[in-house]
Amino acid sequence: MIVVDPNIIAYLYLSTEFTPLVEKLLVRDSQWAAPMLWRSELRNVLALYLRKKMLTFEQAYNIQTQGEALLAGSEYNIDSFDVLRLAEQSHCSAYDCEFAALAQRLGVSVVSTDKKVLRAFPALAISLAAATA
Repeated sequence: MIVVDPNIIAYLYLSTEFTPLVEKLLVRDSQWAAPMLWRSELRNVLALYLRKKMLTFEQAYNIQTQGEALLAGSEYNIDSFDVLRLAEQSHCSAYDCEFAALAQRLGVSVVSTDKKVLRAFPALAISLAAATA
């Protein structure tokens, strides 16, 4: 099991330079987990693609639905104490700290492409490149 940040989820469904690595990651470890917040973060990415006319509404909704199916049963509510403690220690956003807090709680790594998260949580966070090497 791994915790994945919203970018990893987005790269699975949106064609980017990272998509082949994310597909490899899914084959390597198909049990993905995330805090409930991931849903809103992916919606925000999809809203940007909608506004830029890079996706139709139907495509965006389909991506959101596929992501929800992928993570069904592996979404978690995160304790505010844990998130705020990590935010205090790292200076990362509370959003980012939710993913780190979940990884800490589950005793697994969080896979991310966010350099700030990777620097702030070296014991918890692993880069997409390292996770697929």
